[in-house]
Amino acid sequence: MRIERTKNASRNFAYGIFYRFYSIVFPFVIRTAIIYLLGVEYLGLNSLFSSILQVLNLAELGVGSAMVFSMYAPIARNDSSKICSLMKLYRIYYRIIGLVILLGGVILSPIIPMLIEQDVPPSINIYILYYLNLLATILTYWLFAYRNCLFQAFQRIDIITKTTLISDTVKYCGQLVALAVFHDLYIFFIVGILGQVFNNILILLFSKKYYPDLNPTGSIQKEERKTINGRIRDLFTSKLGWTIVSSADTIVISAFLGLKVLAVYQNYYYIVSALQGMIIILFNSVVAGSGNSMIVDSNEKNYHDLKKLSFITFWLLGYCCAGILCIMQIFMKVWVGDELLLPFYFVILFCIYLTGNIIVQLLSVYKDAAGIWHKDRFRPLASGITNLGLNLIFVNYFNLMGVVLSTIISVFFVSVPWIIKNVFILIFPGRFRDYFRLMINMLCAISISAIFPYLICYAIEGDGIGKLVLNLVICTTGYNLAMYIIYRRSEILSELFSTMKILARNRSSK
Repeated sequence: MRIERTKNASRNFAYGIFYRFYSIVFPFVIRTAIIYLLGVEYLGLNSLFSSILQVLNLAELGVGSAMVFSMYAPIARNDSSKICSLMKLYRIYYRIIGLVILLGGVILSPIIPMLIEQDVPPSINIYILYYLNLLATILTYWLFAYRNCLFQAFQRIDIITKTTLISDTVKYCGQLVALAVFHDLYIFFIVGILGQVFNNILILLFSKKYYPDLNPTGSIQKEERKTINGRIRDLFTSKLGWTIVSSADTIVISAFLGLKVLAVYQNYYYIVSALQGMIIILFNSVVAGSGNSMIVDSNEKNYHDLKKLSFITFWLLGYCCAGILCIMQIFMKVWVGDELLLPFYFVILFCIYLTGNIIVQLLSVYKDAAGIWHKDRFRPLASGITNLGLNLIFVNYFNLMGVVLSTIISVFFVSVPWIIKNVFILIFPGRFRDYFRLMINMLCAISISAIFPYLICYAIEGDGIGKLVLNLVICTTGYNLAMYIIYRRSEILSELFSTMKILARNRSSK
């Protein structure tokens, strides 16, 4: 079965972009409400619990990615019985995972106070909040979450987006009521739990609607189960490393610098991760199609697709970095005021951090599509351990800057070169020099194009919302104009324009 990769990818990307804007605006409103209605320390506490639960989610082991990858071949062969048996195995694994997370969460609870340096609001019982967050995580695995694999494997991320839009709207509205009317963080988290339950029920209903003949039945042969378990073991080290990188910064800042510093850091990180999420939508939209292409298309075709994806990715990355340089500080002033502002060099560090992360995520699309987790299994772990070790050292000498520097060093000196080596030895041998030239060319181009509008914005004095809007216009126009001038004769850009015209023509003809 050939998946309509271009059509599905464009549909997934369109829905993903809409949802990403949605998921930036609503959580932003809620963060603002927490800051102004409860206090900045409450925001830091919420971020800390999220990071702790990321550690507990290690129990997932990478089961989801392994199961989705295992479905690519049955989907290509139109083997419904194999897909059903994989779903059943997935359901069993997720039930076990939920139980492991419950037990792990209970065992971990006594050390929670040790992870908070100061600033705990006197009216808050941190154990109650912790267990409410733990319950929300457990219900994710116990209530029909395994059915997500169908939408991912069939490259219908847009359906997942639709269900999330519905459930998140209900959840966010309820949480705003909890904050604005009751000023109660406990009710806030209870509403979050109910929202998670609602989302999982919607996933069940939508999966039965779109794939009524696919249900968790049958069994997997012992040898194939061993193969899947091997992939899960390989993915575990990857997930462990990713969890260390994503959670260590938050936990170290809370333990050494306090909840207020954590909240200030998280305000900046929230914006950067939101921009990163915009680009990751593109990756999520094409990964299943890339997995299908690995099976049915030539290596030459797949490498050309990688170059096109890279071109789009770096263009978007540069625009995000230009936005961070031109808008971040003035936006923070308007949003939370001068007292919660970080020095400008943090803005530059966040641009570098975003660049390294996006390069890794970009190449991970083809790593995941090709299923080379075994060869790549120690890379995220090595990067995570490096990050944690440097965090514990640098935080004592450089405070918050040391934490950010630790992450940048671990990404650029461990993760980036390692994943490049794996992808271009195992998937695209002999292509490294050509791709390396493309990557350096793009990095130089986006750096020049991002600095150009920043210099214009810096030269124009002003403040407030008016200056914010002006900077946004200058950033958008200046960056994209500079990039177009640089690449106006590029074959890849011409090909992408042609593809966009075809898609637009097809949509208008319907």
